[in-house]
Amino acid sequence: MKLSILVPVYNERTVVESSLAKVFAAQLPDGVEKEIILVNDCSTDGTKEILDRIAAAHPEIRLVHKPVNEGKGAAIRTAIQHATGDFCLVQDADLEYDPSEYTRLLRPLLDGNADAVFGSRYLTSEQTRVLPYWHSMINKTLTLLSNMFSNLNVTDMETCYKVFRTDLLKSIPIRSDRFGFEPEITMKCAKRKLRVYEVPISYHGRTFEEGKKIGWRDGVKALGAILYFWLIDDLYVEPYGRGHLHNITGTPRYVQWLVGLLRPHLGDRILEIGAGIGNLCGSLMGRRVLYVAGENDRLYLHALRNRFLRTPNVRVAEVDPRNPIAVDGEFDTAIAANVLEFAEDPAVIAANLAAKLRTGGKPLVIVPNGPGLYCNLDRTLGHKRRYSQAVLEGVLNGAGFEVKEIHGFNRMSTIAWVINGKLFGSKALPKVTLKVFDMTAWIWRRIDPILPLPGLTLFAVAVKK
Repeated sequence: MKLSILVPVYNERTVVESSLAKVFAAQLPDGVEKEIILVNDCSTDGTKEILDRIAAAHPEIRLVHKPVNEGKGAAIRTAIQHATGDFCLVQDADLEYDPSEYTRLLRPLLDGNADAVFGSRYLTSEQTRVLPYWHSMINKTLTLLSNMFSNLNVTDMETCYKVFRTDLLKSIPIRSDRFGFEPEITMKCAKRKLRVYEVPISYHGRTFEEGKKIGWRDGVKALGAILYFWLIDDLYVEPYGRGHLHNITGTPRYVQWLVGLLRPHLGDRILEIGAGIGNLCGSLMGRRVLYVAGENDRLYLHALRNRFLRTPNVRVAEVDPRNPIAVDGEFDTAIAANVLEFAEDPAVIAANLAAKLRTGGKPLVIVPNGPGLYCNLDRTLGHKRRYSQAVLEGVLNGAGFEVKEIHGFNRMSTIAWVINGKLFGSKALPKVTLKVFDMTAWIWRRIDPILPLPGLTLFAVAVKK
């Protein structure tokens, strides 16, 4: 296995050589090698020449010079693009953090318990330098606020030492250019439901006289980052197909709307295909005998396994609905929410569902409604088509089902879809619009049946003959 050590560097000529010497000397667990990604953030004090000399002497170093100074977050973003290891660890180029603790940081990841590990300066450790009171209080206050909005209980959100599984880190967009990286990545770990562990680390902090760069303005910006990334669900690197879909189905009040439609038709044994990150499963599994959450996207599979690791009646299975579904047993209910619109041949998926349902079993299908509404928004999402009631009914009948109920819903959203997608040709719904919609979904849900508009979404219930 390999550890990629990401080192952003800016104007550190007095300490960078000593700091990197400790990185070179750091011992790793048996079987783990290291690569070092140095990103020179357009240093102007002679650091560039020092880095060139060090990189020439060490083949495990990959050195990147940025033409413009953008900040720590931007440098880490660049380093992530060059990382090839199984894990990524962020290491500042000063002497505040001790590379001899790499093994401690890696252990929860190597044991398979964690997706991300934070090194905490406030858990019990062997030694921590005593620094100005107000600096520590600002850090702890920002951690408290981050915990309140992310619903994580970390003790040190602002820590430099953060280690991630590389495949997951590469799938998360990093938007912050400066020190907002810390609250941003913490909030996104929470929203992506990564397994986050903390381990105690020692800390040898610098004063401003010794070269510390973060200041009170960065604290204010960190607060802004906490609020911004709490409000905005920007969780997947674009273009990431159904990552766009998360911004729609990841809104909790809208999910509850879907749950209200599905729940009356559920049996004891449920198969869901295209389960995503488990939004529906988390609300529907209840007292069911078995809920199989099927998915064929590796990132979503990982999220599902994390989320339902200790849920005995939920089984996560790798399911490609275009192929025969290799899951043991028959089911009472099959859920296909936002799946058929991605298929080249939806009849194949319907037939595969029929093969896994008992006689009398019910498929519950949710698809986008209205072929005339097809636009750039659908293309961005990867939709091949939108459905009419007649077309969806034909697909289900062809697979041996008898349709019992079919209707459109979410009528108010049709207005936003037409304005953004058809009128302005937008490729994505504004994230703020989605958040506002979710906050008011309880109103639209109640008045939906009386609105004189076509539903944006179509819901069908059928029975296997």
